[in-house]
Order: sequence, then structure tokens, then C-alpha cells
Amino acid sequence: MSPARQATDCDAPIGVFDSGIGGLSVLNALRAALPAEDFVYVADSTHAPYGERDDAFISARSIAIAHHLRDAHRVKLLVIACNTASAVAVQGLRGANPDWPIVAIEPALKPAARLTRSGQVGVLATRSTLASARFRALHRRVTEAQPQVRFRTVACNGLATSIERWAISGNDGTACELLDRYLGTLLAPSDDCEPIDSLVLGCTHYPLLRPQIAQRLGPGTLLIDAGSPVARQAERLLRAAGLLRTAGDGAHLPRGRLELATTGGIANLHAAARRCLQAPAGTGAAPINFSVAALPI
Repeated sequence: MSPARQATDCDAPIGVFDSGIGGLSVLNALRAALPAEDFVYVADSTHAPYGERDDAFISARSIAIAHHLRDAHRVKLLVIACNTASAVAVQGLRGANPDWPIVAIEPALKPAARLTRSGQVGVLATRSTLASARFRALHRRVTEAQPQVRFRTVACNGLATSIERWAISGNDGTACELLDRYLGTLLAPSDDCEPIDSLVLGCTHYPLLRPQIAQRLGPGTLLIDAGSPVARQAERLLRAAGLLRTAGDGAHLPRGRLELATTGGIANLHAAARRCLQAPAGTGAAPINFSVAALPI
């Protein structure tokens, strides 16, 4: 498929995709930072989680979904709300679509290195993310710039899948058992280092269980994810391209529309969105309005 010039209309939507429902944590940050923008979110739930797939499969799925958002919805900016897909596919997508603003996500090692007090930072991520060349390069850059910081990584096999199930059913038992196992490894006493004082949530699924994670950590431990940095980068790119949706003469723009699509079950995504999407600030318990559709790709 040859590259097409992407939408240049400020009123075009922003496209967001993840292997499943984890990207809803990033969507929350985007909607908070860009309340007037329309969003189309794709959950590739039939193939979730990407973190336990091989690179060729992840790349093929990322290309298919990106092209759907580009061609069917004419999105003006693409957000890859998945650490694994970003690590594997963003370079190819940017190369094939040079005129399309694309925001990738990466584990928040740089903010964690700035914020840690003890120099001990934990990282929870998928096996594929930790094994990727992109993560290794990021780790090298950060530790070369701040050699006093030590990152202690744990590959959380199965955790993203268990969070998908929790988001649909509301039962977090399996996810909490896995959290106990992986955090137990990370928090085990060690003779050669201090306890961590910061924890990077290196998969977009993990912030959805932020309260459960916080309960298992020491007081004052920082939880750091990439949602807010991604939202800030999306705003910068839209502003630079003249695509940021703004009102003229002080007029008020209504909150943007939200469309969700899934390669899995519509009812499952609907339940997960009701559980995981945050109501707009200042609206209290106001319902979040969205539509959900099937995506047969």
C-alpha cells in the first residue's frame, strides 16, 4: 500500500491503538490533555497480548491497524499506545508514512531517573519489551547520562492478559496473584542495594491496576508511567503541524467524540471501557459517552 497524505483537517480524529485494553490508560491521559479532540481507539483484543508474540506478528498487526486508522478514519495523528508495538513497529511505520505524525510510547525510564532519590528504580514490563533493541538502547542512554541510577527489571509474563480479564469481569484475583509474585521478586531484600523508591509501569495495561500496585509498595514509592508524556508529545506535534483543534474568539469547544473498535468481542470492550475510562475532570460521576464497533481485520 503506497503512503497517502494524512488528514490536514483540524477536526479529523486522533487514532490510538493497543493490543487490547491497556491503551485505555493512555487514552485517559490524552483525553485529559486534549479534551476537544475526537479519538478513535482500536483494541486488537483477538491477538492480545503482543508482549508474548514474535516481532513479525506484532509488526504485521501494527501495520494493518495503522493503515485502517489512516485510510478509513483519516486520523491526523497516530498514537501507538503499546510499548511492545512501539518497540517493534514504529520505525517501519514512520518510514512508510513520513508525513504522518506518529507518537510511540516507551517505558518511562527517563522521568524515573530524574525523580528517584535513592537511585534504585524498578521496572515492570513484558518480556518482549525488555528484550527489544529499543528498550536496550533507551536503558543504555539513560544509564550513561545518569550512571548512579540502577534499573531492576522484571518480565511480567501473563500480567497483561490477567488485567484484560479483570477489566472485563471486575475480578482481579489472578492479576493480584501475579502482582504479588513479580513485586515480591522486585522488593526482596538485597545486601547490595537499597529498596526501590520508584517503579516504572512499562506496559500500558499496568496503570489500570495502579491502586492494587500502590497497596503492595512502601509508602512514598513513586509509580511512573508514560501516559502523560505521550499526551504532551501528541499536543506538541499537533501544534507544530497546525492540526490542534482550537476555538476562535474565546468560543467553547465541546468535549470531543470517542469511538472504540475491537477485533474481539464488542461486549468485552464495552465493559472494559466502562471500568477503565475516567470521567472528564470536573464532571463528577458524569457518564462517558462512546460507541463501540467490531473491526474485522
